[in-house]
Amino acid sequence: PYSEGWEPPAGVREDGTTLLLDVWLVSRSTHGLLDEALAPAGLTADEFAVYSMLRGSVEGSTPSELAGWMAAPATTVSSYVKRFEARGHVVRAPNPDDRRSYRLRLTEEGRAAHLAAAQRFAPVLSDVLAALAGTDRSEAQVTESLAALRTALDAVRTGSADTA
Repeated sequence: PYSEGWEPPAGVREDGTTLLLDVWLVSRSTHGLLDEALAPAGLTADEFAVYSMLRGSVEGSTPSELAGWMAAPATTVSSYVKRFEARGHVVRAPNPDDRRSYRLRLTEEGRAAHLAAAQRFAPVLSDVLAALAGTDRSEAQVTESLAALRTALDAVRTGSADTA
């Protein structure tokens, strides 16, 4: 698939695919599966992930914390916050650790929206775990591999990777 006379870099398979392409394809499959399942609840896969992060945080999260967790620019988080506020699903609360910042918290309506989506998410997760059980990889092994990959990707993204 690469032009003649050009040597593909390490990690490119004979068919032109790579680990990063595999990750992208898994991401697309996951988004498609979850977007379809969650649509009746009114959330996208990305929105459900952010609501889940906020739901799991007792103190709420700052936009900077969300951006780091999502590996997304501040402008992306800002657009999410505006959309969630317009729905009445989040509120901004003062940040006791930094007066210039604020913490985002789900409202009762936001928690209800998250619960409705979570009820649609649960059977999809169950189906995926059942399908994974039919492979030679356990959930723990896949989770461990994904965590290691996320750490490597974040290190490269932030410039802290040792690539020597």
